[in-house]
Amino acid sequence: MNPARPVRRARAALRRREDWEQEERERLAPWAVRSAESQGRVSAETEHPYRTAFQRDRDRIVHARAFRRLEYKTQVFVHHEGDHYRNRLTHTLEGAQIARTIARSLRLNEDLAEAIALAHDLGHTPFGHAGERVLNHLLRDAGGFDHNRQTLRVVDWLEQRSADFRGLNLSVETREGILKHGCHWEHPLPVPARRAQPSLEAQVSDRADEIAYVNHDLDDGLRSGLLQAEALVDLSLWRESHGEVRARWPSAGERMLRARTIVALINRLVTDLVETTADRLEAATPADVEAVRDTPERLLGYAPSLEKRLRELKDFLFRNLYDHPHVVATTREAEQVLAELWRALHEDPNKLPDSVRARFAEDGAERALADYVAGMTDRFALAEHRRLVDSDARHA
Repeated sequence: MNPARPVRRARAALRRREDWEQEERERLAPWAVRSAESQGRVSAETEHPYRTAFQRDRDRIVHARAFRRLEYKTQVFVHHEGDHYRNRLTHTLEGAQIARTIARSLRLNEDLAEAIALAHDLGHTPFGHAGERVLNHLLRDAGGFDHNRQTLRVVDWLEQRSADFRGLNLSVETREGILKHGCHWEHPLPVPARRAQPSLEAQVSDRADEIAYVNHDLDDGLRSGLLQAEALVDLSLWRESHGEVRARWPSAGERMLRARTIVALINRLVTDLVETTADRLEAATPADVEAVRDTPERLLGYAPSLEKRLRELKDFLFRNLYDHPHVVATTREAEQVLAELWRALHEDPNKLPDSVRARFAEDGAERALADYVAGMTDRFALAEHRRLVDSDARHA
């Protein structure tokens, strides 16, 4: 047997970037974004031999420092409250998995939808939306703060992984999907043009984020004991999903039934979203992604009846979990920590790392400070608060 023959066969089986791009042309729907037709990057680069533009975006996001920090950023429960509650990283991974499923079913670009989903929370502050509210208030005279806009700042400006450009130098399409809305503060690079709608892949990422947090916050709320299963029976989505699971596994324990109900609920939402969107696309028949961007209303969505029932479920979470006294108390403590930490650093910039002070001239002192504080993990913010605020109080 000639040992060179398997090598030749393996070489012939290699899939290069051009092969992936051709596969996209053949498989994706007319309204999907094709990587070969990307609008490019802020700084031009040579294409990778084996990865498409959006595969490359995804990989850069996963290797970013800001992505690793998501492990210690709050979703609902602060990290020290338990090992099994979701954090920003696990939320991101669950949302990205759902985004791939939806995109694949609708013949959209899975790599682009996944890249947007993986990046969407990189700009989140410590302590979740509580931290975002604090920074938005503190920066009210400087354009405010918004975690979506901060995410674009992270990937465009703050990540330092190349000597050839600032940031991650992502494609226009991924950056468009990141920037759902924003603030009025100046961005150091050209912001992607806003159209009537973003790409369908960006819309998928947005809905996948919602499906992920609704379901895992329900799961974590029940696990914590802050939510009671008996209170959910008035919600038709939960009641029907739980009933189906109980009928299939009548002898299962309550913990297993709860876990399977969450799975069934995710499946119900994803299925309705895919089928309703397919009907809308069939009716609208957009010629290409530009037609999607010019559509007055979003093409991706649920049937009206399910949309209403999902709103009931979200309202329940706001009333019974996000506004629960325990969560509210934790939120107020977090807001106080971040406000006091900001004040300590703002009043004495010498307490900041040299690398942060070095950016004052280019970015402005307040925006550089906001970048530093927003990038903190929960545990680092708490440690810095103990070092800078609590120690000052002890020595006062």
